[in-house]
Amino acid sequence: MRRMFFLLVLLSAGVLSSNVRAQDVGLKTNVLYDAAATVNLGVEVGLAPRWTLDLSGNYNGWTFSGGRKWKHWLLQPEARWWFCDRFAGHFLGVHALGGQCNVGGLKNNIRFLGTDFSRLGDRRYQGWYAGAGVAYGHSWILGRHWNLEAELGVGWIYTRYDVFPCAHCGTKLASDRQHNYFGPTKAAVNLVYVF
Repeated sequence: MRRMFFLLVLLSAGVLSSNVRAQDVGLKTNVLYDAAATVNLGVEVGLAPRWTLDLSGNYNGWTFSGGRKWKHWLLQPEARWWFCDRFAGHFLGVHALGGQCNVGGLKNNIRFLGTDFSRLGDRRYQGWYAGAGVAYGHSWILGRHWNLEAELGVGWIYTRYDVFPCAHCGTKLASDRQHNYFGPTKAAVNLVYVF
């Protein structure tokens, strides 16, 4: 009986492995984040002829001159459906995101879809965030292993945070505030190395 079971398992493995082909994998960096001094790395794995799973991570742990902070970490998984073949041409994506931030001292006059980013100039916000969105992108083949990819995503982010009076102050003005953001959730110009 055991021999029959092992023979059946080996036969099944042989039949299944004849239809399996090597997975394509891409390593990437988002040059927009690179320009903003944010360390980032992404990996994308082929799941089926038109499906891939992308996972990117970002980290910025620095305080800049003038007490400006854009400290954060972010993880962003995304399922992608390619119009033709994976890693080439147009694609649609569905992504989630989550992380933590410590942001302040960033002078600006931006107000966008109900969110007032100008408050980042006079206050510091520290907390966590999570969200989801949809994206559209395109990947251009540059060579045998190199691609250039552009992507834009929109969606929703929920955040909970504490408010401090300045970028380096430790006294809280408010605790456990919340905010819902609707708008861009992903912007990328990725340089991709495909294995």
